[in-house]
Amino acid sequence: MCSGRTMASEVEKAQNASNEEDTIFGKIIRKEIPAKIIFEDEEVLAFHDVSPQAPVHFLVIPKRRIDMLENAKESDSPLLGKLLLTAANVARTLNVKDGYRVVVNNGKNGAQSVFHLHLHVMGDRQMSWPPG
Repeated sequence: MCSGRTMASEVEKAQNASNEEDTIFGKIIRKEIPAKIIFEDEEVLAFHDVSPQAPVHFLVIPKRRIDMLENAKESDSPLLGKLLLTAANVARTLNVKDGYRVVVNNGKNGAQSVFHLHLHVMGDRQMSWPPG
């Protein structure tokens, strides 16, 4: 079941978000706040979204903070690839059928509300197009 979170509220959050060094994702990585963790290794963490927008909705984050995709460096290439492979592996583990969508929000106009790079992976329902 999907939550009542609306696109308007996420856009509003993004418009008011600040690029702080410590984020809610840093607290999840350090286990200071709980999360329903699906996968974890030394570089990445995958966990269920607290406000799902699809029957399956999880996030994949790097443990080393990259604030925004636009600020990723060439040296981040292996980690960026690992994020995508982790998304595919977790979707497979969760038996997501008939496809899924992977989304990266970047900056205010991209509706980024947490300044720690993260992939949204949503599936088990038909996605609409165009997405935004």
